[in-house]
Amino acid sequence: MKIADVRRSAVSMPLTSPSYPTGPYRFFDREYLIITYRTDIEALRAVVPEPLEVTEPIVKYEFIRMPDSTGFGDYTETGQVIPVTFEGRAGGYVHSMYLDDEAPIAGGREIWGFPKKLAKPTFKVESDVLVASLHYGSVLCASGTMGYKFKKADHDAVLKSLLSPSWLIKIIPHVDGTTRICELVEYYLEDIELKEAWTGPAALGLFPHAIADVYKLPVLEVLSAVHLKADLTLGLGKVVHDYMQD
Repeated sequence: MKIADVRRSAVSMPLTSPSYPTGPYRFFDREYLIITYRTDIEALRAVVPEPLEVTEPIVKYEFIRMPDSTGFGDYTETGQVIPVTFEGRAGGYVHSMYLDDEAPIAGGREIWGFPKKLAKPTFKVESDVLVASLHYGSVLCASGTMGYKFKKADHDAVLKSLLSPSWLIKIIPHVDGTTRICELVEYYLEDIELKEAWTGPAALGLFPHAIADVYKLPVLEVLSAVHLKADLTLGLGKVVHDYMQD
């Protein structure tokens, strides 16, 4: 393989059999259960990196079913998003993500810097309740429930929340183990078709685990919950801060 061939073929690793194709990445019937809860403000300040700013002791715990996504396939994901501000704009810092599909793990980490780990989340309807969970191996790390389609949510408010910016820390090490890339990345969800949105009573439990440490942002009070379904595109990001230049 010539050098020019390497450059042309270098889409993602491995070189001759990429883990995922090039984007954009479109998601059809993407389904969320988002449980918003109050937590310890000092616990948030300990994990949210500057120049992002924590404004209130709030976390959004998300369970997401993605049955049909271009390039990434069919998978389930869960994790924590922390409401923050950056340069006066409100959005969310993606703190943790656990999912069950190798392609979006590799693509999410390599392109944007999503903090993805391999685990076993579930998301389903049991009679009149949405039931979602996160297992790391055999151990239960998170459990969320919500009354199924109790009440219609405010469509415009939900759509506005989906259109807000999100931020990530992208980290790529050098071959000697030192940090080669450490950047704050901003991205948006695009071309959103919000099909339905519901609210209702909800509960959330987070449990200790050495590796899947979602419990370190403890649930002090569940504030609200929303269940929604949408078609959308995951927009490619841009670097808004380079930590290696500080």
